[in-house]
Amino acid sequence: MESCNNTREFEVYTYNDPLAALLEFKPNFYDLLLIDINLPSMNGFELYEKISKLDLNVKVCFMSAGEVNHEAIREIHPSLNIGCFMQKPVTIEYLIKRVKAELE
Repeated sequence: MESCNNTREFEVYTYNDPLAALLEFKPNFYDLLLIDINLPSMNGFELYEKISKLDLNVKVCFMSAGEVNHEAIREIHPSLNIGCFMQKPVTIEYLIKRVKAELE
């Protein structure tokens, strides 16, 4: 969405439960998913693998406050491409900058 002062606005949908996010996921609707790696009932990579079966083209950016072993993740989830990853905490300025970069 473009506003009259030429700044971008984001429409954001949030979920605290990955099962609810999966249940309410709409293919070809979201521009970018921000998925935390540490979630209840399944991890963020598992959630993304389930979502990608519903929408092959969805873009994702993973987030985590903890350390991430990218080699171990590749072994466990070989089909996963972690193109965007943000270490938390992030500033709102950095978050906006990364989201805009991913959407270009």
